[in-house]
Amino acid sequence: MVDFCINGGGMVGAALALGLAQQQFKVAVIEPYLPAPFNAEKGPDLRVSAISEASVTLLKALGAWELIAAMRVKPYTGLSVWDDPAHRTDFTAQSIDMPQLGFFVENRLLQLGCHHALKQFDNVELITGQTVQDIQLTNTAKVSLSNGRTIEASWLVGADGANSQVRKAAGIGTTGWQYAQQAMGITIKMENAVEPVTWQQFTSSGPKAFLPMFDNFASLVWYDSPDELKRIKSLKANQLESEILKTFPDELTRNGNRFSVIDKAIFPLTRSHANHYVKGCCALVGDAAHTINPLAGQGVNLGFKDVEAFLSVSSNLKTNSTANDLLTDGAFSQRLISNYEKPRKRDNLVMMTAMDGFYTLFSNDVAPIKWIRNQLLSVAQRIEPAKQEVLKYAIGLR
Repeated sequence: MVDFCINGGGMVGAALALGLAQQQFKVAVIEPYLPAPFNAEKGPDLRVSAISEASVTLLKALGAWELIAAMRVKPYTGLSVWDDPAHRTDFTAQSIDMPQLGFFVENRLLQLGCHHALKQFDNVELITGQTVQDIQLTNTAKVSLSNGRTIEASWLVGADGANSQVRKAAGIGTTGWQYAQQAMGITIKMENAVEPVTWQQFTSSGPKAFLPMFDNFASLVWYDSPDELKRIKSLKANQLESEILKTFPDELTRNGNRFSVIDKAIFPLTRSHANHYVKGCCALVGDAAHTINPLAGQGVNLGFKDVEAFLSVSSNLKTNSTANDLLTDGAFSQRLISNYEKPRKRDNLVMMTAMDGFYTLFSNDVAPIKWIRNQLLSVAQRIEPAKQEVLKYAIGLR
């Protein structure tokens, strides 16, 4: 019998396991597919996240950030947003007295760092190479694995992504939709060094974004219709490079900095929100509870905020020989609902709605709306105190 069984050892699930291990709970983590080991000679992965300062603070407290940073991360000090280049807003770390606004990190390296940190705890078992075949829920959870083993846990946590087995087993419904657009991630290598500035231009066909990475690498994000992205994905590298030059702003090749395409992939865009984050002896975190339009790169940061809130509730339990009784007496469930589900569900919904509003405002060519958004960007650029507050909220300092 374990205190917590976490289905999913990705970035969010592994981070939660670290926090619970620090609190001396007995934890089992089920992760069928381990990330490939770090190899400094290989280029970057396609899946990259913008990690906020708030997330870095959490990962430092969990003992994972130093391990992640020892592999490779890219701090960025500037962020620019525009539609018409004459109306743009530029945010800088210097404006809020910070060394950087955050870091771009490959998702796999975030996961690897957390897994490496877990190895120091003998109260955590990482179960790999096995999949969940069945979940039985009463006042505790019984999880049957593909090798015939059964794990019994006081609490079962779903950190198993947008198609969560735990969420389905608990009978938790969702609301949401798939967006009309998709996103293509494109890894490129520039001839010269990449400035530590990320930017996003809004067009009627969808945003075009630039994410700096380590060395001379960078990641482009191209939002467009599924048919258009399918066409683009079929192009040869030199043809795709020509399409990028025609579609992306001149900012990409400023000062004659040429590039070559390394890799590409298309990702669907989905909004989904679980009706409950806590039900019975089950709890959901990260994408199992919510997926969001990745417009502002907030996805994994919201997941790390879930972890922080969950750990603040579990830290109040007396972790002793009667921990299982404390976890299953009903009081812990009520505290999770009051101090984890309610605030996180509210905050995540606010962020989802804000991103959808932002997306709608900036992804169309209706003349009055275009005029309004250009005026908003111009005003935002001029009013420094307001711009600083927006920036602090975006990087998790508010």
